[in-house]
Amino acid sequence: MTTRGEIVAAARSWLGTPYHHQASVKGVGCDCLGLIRGLWRELVGQEPEAMPAYTRDWGDVIGSEPLLAAARRNLVPIAPAIVRPGDILVFRMQAGVAQQ
Repeated sequence: MTTRGEIVAAARSWLGTPYHHQASVKGVGCDCLGLIRGLWRELVGQEPEAMPAYTRDWGDVIGSEPLLAAARRNLVPIAPAIVRPGDILVFRMQAGVAQQ
């Protein structure tokens, strides 16, 4: 079992990795999802599913949210009040919508 300290240490080892859309290679490039994917590979193993291509703003003109759906399939939801170091936070930026 991976500890919170190991998760935080692994995440900090990505500091200095430049932004690169849809990448997930430590020291070479990543975006926010790429960081999570890279940490998963480092700490857990093979990624649980292939990620679809996505726009820089994750917007989708058809109204679906495939990346949020993937997060829901592979992560355990927790209440915002109990978030601790090592947890993943997913922020949704959508006008007029407030959800947890």
